[in-house]
Amino acid sequence: MRSVTTAPKGLEGEGFPVRRAFAGVALSDLDPFVHMDQMGEVDYAPGEPKGTPWHPHRGFETVTYMIDGTFEHQDSNGGGGRITDGDTQWMTAGAGILHIEAPPEALVVSGGLFHGIQLWVNLPRSNKWAPPRYQDIRGKEAALLSSPDGGALLRVIAGELDGHRGPGVTYTPITMAHATVFPGARVRLPWRADFNALAYVLAGDATAGEELRPAHTGQLVVFGPGDVVEFGAALEQGSPSPNAELLLLGGRPIREPVVHYGPFVMNTREEIMEALADYQAGRLGRVPAQAMPHRHPGDVELA
Repeated sequence: MRSVTTAPKGLEGEGFPVRRAFAGVALSDLDPFVHMDQMGEVDYAPGEPKGTPWHPHRGFETVTYMIDGTFEHQDSNGGGGRITDGDTQWMTAGAGILHIEAPPEALVVSGGLFHGIQLWVNLPRSNKWAPPRYQDIRGKEAALLSSPDGGALLRVIAGELDGHRGPGVTYTPITMAHATVFPGARVRLPWRADFNALAYVLAGDATAGEELRPAHTGQLVVFGPGDVVEFGAALEQGSPSPNAELLLLGGRPIREPVVHYGPFVMNTREEIMEALADYQAGRLGRVPAQAMPHRHPGDVELA
């Protein structure tokens, strides 16, 4: 195992709290992933839920996985919908797209629990100019499997895990799964040797590797090379979560230059400048005529 790092906390969009899961980790250890935020977990009071305004992307895919709460999405390519409680939206920005993500108005008014993940998956040079696309993945569509002793439940969202394939369609070969591990249980999974291997602790107290290295909420485990990943849950859970919840990620490294600037992930600085110029000229898409309204939380009047 290479490292266990702690995600610093910050604010995103209009001010919703996030943990920057990949902070301090070398891009070579993350490849083909470039960025991930854990959104929440937060229990909003009425009027507090926040989102993002319309903004552009180019050169990668955004994956939003909702664990608790509800988020609405709309993009300039006609994609969009509502995701909640285990749903995933998979948006390929490719050559360019505009989109917005926000809690529905009812949630802004009522408040409530909000917890999710947004992951950025890089695209190789050959796919950076692919047409935008949108995948709406319902939670019930994930492939479900359990460990032989029943100590863990795994939901495969994309890629293949121990012979089970998730519904997500990806340009870059990856695996994405959510594991719930009961206290004291350990899991040993076959893993593609040409993939990297990461585990992010969403909640609870976990262990990683044969050495049972501890990792807790908000920490990222980077496994070393190999064809097996091993993780578990501490027997005593010191957090509010009764189990350890982990997001498992792996992918075949692209091994190309990465220039990341704001909402763009390209191969060269010149391509970043081109993306900025195209956005300013309206060539990354236009806000639809029937656009989802962008309501700032401060505009909501409570009865």
